[in-house]
Amino acid sequence: MFYDEIKHYNWTDTTKCIASKSAKDVEIALGKEHLSIDDFMALISPAAVPYLEPMAQLSHQYTMERFGKTMSMYIPLYISNACTNFCVYCGFNHDNPITRTTLSMTQIEEECKAIRRLGPFENLLIVTGEHPLIAGVDYLEKALQVARPYFNNLSIEVMPLKTEDYHRLTLSGLNGVVCFQETYNEANYKKYHPKGMKSLYDWRLNGYDRMGQAGVHKIGMGVLIGLEDWRTDIVMMARHLRYLRKNYWKTKYSVNFPRMRPSEGHFQPNVVMSDKELAQVTFAFRIFDHDVDISYSTRENPSFRANMMKLGVTSMSAGSKTEPGGYVSTPEALEQFEVSDNRSPEQVADEIRKLGYEVVWKDWDKVFD
Repeated sequence: MFYDEIKHYNWTDTTKCIASKSAKDVEIALGKEHLSIDDFMALISPAAVPYLEPMAQLSHQYTMERFGKTMSMYIPLYISNACTNFCVYCGFNHDNPITRTTLSMTQIEEECKAIRRLGPFENLLIVTGEHPLIAGVDYLEKALQVARPYFNNLSIEVMPLKTEDYHRLTLSGLNGVVCFQETYNEANYKKYHPKGMKSLYDWRLNGYDRMGQAGVHKIGMGVLIGLEDWRTDIVMMARHLRYLRKNYWKTKYSVNFPRMRPSEGHFQPNVVMSDKELAQVTFAFRIFDHDVDISYSTRENPSFRANMMKLGVTSMSAGSKTEPGGYVSTPEALEQFEVSDNRSPEQVADEIRKLGYEVVWKDWDKVFD
């Protein structure tokens, strides 16, 4: 399990190592086709800032080689904001005095129909708060079965599950799982997740192993930018990705770098990542892993997403609602966070086409299940 592996890496030492990188280290990394973790540290270090242009060119080159001029589209469907966790930065925090909404199967089907009317989406991400009794495996299984006739590719972003539960859900049409570790800093992890199952650092971290053991087709990873030093967190995630590729090589992977957005919890970020720094991380990750899917959600604003389309990003959401039933059933429910790109799916698709890229609505078919 990766929890045993990560014990070999000290957070403070990693932070110091990143800060020690020089221009020469960056140049050496840019001259390699396959990077080590040490090379990756150089590319996300402050020393790499003067090299953003060659990094962008190299990122573009590898993206063209692996993905061509395509942009895969997906849309989230929030079906429950019930949660037993007390995450200090999240609008779904158990202590927040909000109306809790959990959609019925009839409402989920109506949401699916509404999304189909928005655009020809085939990639659906089903999202819930973490509440085992209200939004447990039985509920998720039924939700997948309801959504399956409407979408070819189903992913979930829910509480970490047991290996056998992930496998069970694959039999109901599950293709992918997205899970954000939030931060790899174990010493401070509980400060942000004081109570609830999410407070169990090792259970969450080892969830990715359980996904791989269950044969999940695609695993999505991410850290929440705003909690701890983002450079160190990103390096830890790169180590995690390399570990997963070695141990679960049949699985596909995606990475996301969500920057903290306003929510009901009113948590103020400890660190802020600029657009320039997010671009640097995107370039570095593409150079580090040529095949990984790099995803940008509607957290990011339209102009920045447009600029990054040709420089490493390979999938985007559009038309997103981050409250349960936001497409038709209960649009007055609380959002998990505010979105920055409020354009319709067709407006986003039109911009992608104008940039000379093909919009990919479908990249998986039921026949492969």
